[in-house]
Amino acid sequence: VVVAVNSTLLTINAGDYIFYTDWAWTSFVVFSISQSTMLAVGAIYYMLFTGVPGTATYYATIMTIYTWVAKGAWFALGYPYDFVTTPVWIPSAMLLDLTYWATRRNKHAAIIIGGTLIGLSLPMFNMINLLLVRDPLEVAFKYPRPTLPPYMTPIEPQVGKFYNSPVALGSGAGAVLTVPIA
Repeated sequence: VVVAVNSTLLTINAGDYIFYTDWAWTSFVVFSISQSTMLAVGAIYYMLFTGVPGTATYYATIMTIYTWVAKGAWFALGYPYDFVTTPVWIPSAMLLDLTYWATRRNKHAAIIIGGTLIGLSLPMFNMINLLLVRDPLEVAFKYPRPTLPPYMTPIEPQVGKFYNSPVALGSGAGAVLTVPIA
């Protein structure tokens, strides 16, 4: 259960789908690589653990539902409905399931062929998804709403200042060194 939940959360946050909405084509390549990799790793783990074709699609469906919940939460905070883009995982996961079934549950074929199919199909599905986002750059600068309390209102980034600070370096090193191993 711990691995299932953590892998789902990792996949949802891989490539940062909110950043993907904000900056659109700039992060599309990073988003595609990270999402394809995380979907393949998580879905194959799930599928090989159960040995049941169809599990990858189930896994992608869970992640889609989680992301729709996050989308609803952002919408409730006053952001536009298309501020969070829900990645299209399900068709790519279905290709992985089909590969697993067609190769008579051969795990190596599922990893190689299914993983390749995910890597080829997911960017295509999400490119269509990305075309439907309304003016992402304007939305990124327009929100959050000014009704947020001052301590929650983002400030303009000071490029180069924060990244070289000891606090940033310490927090980054601390985050890397204290990652729990499940």
